[in-house]
Amino acid sequence: MELFEARRSLGGRAASFRDPASGELVDHCQHVSMGCCTNLADFCRRTGIAELFRHDRVLHFIAPDQKQYRMAATRWLPAPLHLVPSFSSLGYLSIRERFRIARAMWKLMRDPLADDANGLTAGQWLCNHGQSSNAIERFWSVVLVSALGEELDRASMSAARKVLVDGFLAARDAYVVEIPEAPLGTLYGERLEDWLAAHRVTLRLNAPIRQVKWDGVPVVVQPDGRELRSDFVVIAVPWSKVTDLVSAEIAEQWPWLDRMRNLEAAPITGVHLWFDRKIMALPHAILVGRLSQWIFARPNEAPAEYYFQVVISASRGLGGRDRDEIVREVHRELSAIWPEARAARLLRARVVTEHGAVFSVRPGLDRLRPAQETSSP
Repeated sequence: MELFEARRSLGGRAASFRDPASGELVDHCQHVSMGCCTNLADFCRRTGIAELFRHDRVLHFIAPDQKQYRMAATRWLPAPLHLVPSFSSLGYLSIRERFRIARAMWKLMRDPLADDANGLTAGQWLCNHGQSSNAIERFWSVVLVSALGEELDRASMSAARKVLVDGFLAARDAYVVEIPEAPLGTLYGERLEDWLAAHRVTLRLNAPIRQVKWDGVPVVVQPDGRELRSDFVVIAVPWSKVTDLVSAEIAEQWPWLDRMRNLEAAPITGVHLWFDRKIMALPHAILVGRLSQWIFARPNEAPAEYYFQVVISASRGLGGRDRDEIVREVHRELSAIWPEARAARLLRARVVTEHGAVFSVRPGLDRLRPAQETSSP
């Protein structure tokens, strides 16, 4: 088996860069998994990288008034009720809002959405089911925008339901956040390269394929023009690259290529901050009602430096804004929550936006996405 990778390292968008100040590997943006992501967990176990993930069973929410709330599964209630006591304690939501949220969650669990909820966005569905603007901003958006990478007035309710049911209702440990403790460049780079080599996979880095064509069998045209006849080919590239990669003969057999042109991307921004002291004791925090959505305390080997990363999903609103302005606003938000952040000196900062971070989960997305099986043998 041969694996051709266009970049100089594995991982695609789950990648790292070398911080010029410290020389350390820094992830472009913080990636997390959840307990419900069982296929990824299986992959990590098979490849021997599962031990590089930390499992955070307590989620830390910071309310607009800076008060902290913990969400964790109770020992004495089974799913789907295991998070009810924690949810009931969220004081930044009124009792009426909490009741209506619980009723909507129960409806989502009991009634599968038909035909992508008839094209409804998550925002439309929530408004139709009695959710106040405060509940949407302080609960639904907090949970869903980060998970979907898309704003609620653009994201399909079908995708939102999957996150809510699979991630919070289906199993006791589904909500657990799994955070890589090694840089992504190590996790999906060096460690996977070793595993692939041990399993007789020939890895070719910095080797973008010219074309995949058909000659009775799949033929891979390599960077130097040589042709490799294959028993089978798996094309694992962004949707925008597929049409240019396959030959006209193959493209004619795949009518779904035209549909894929209607797929859109959604951006995610990571704000990297290095302070001269520790600004929070938590491993992570979910920030309610702010520009900053999540903050993670990251491992850092440089002396007298403390590294934190803030993640802002669906970050179209940052387009055109000055980098220093974004850093100042994020710093202000952190300083309003933690006195240590006010006293700390910000040594340096970096803002990284991946404009094509994820595909936009718009209503009707599943009708645009191709199956994993094609009409080509």
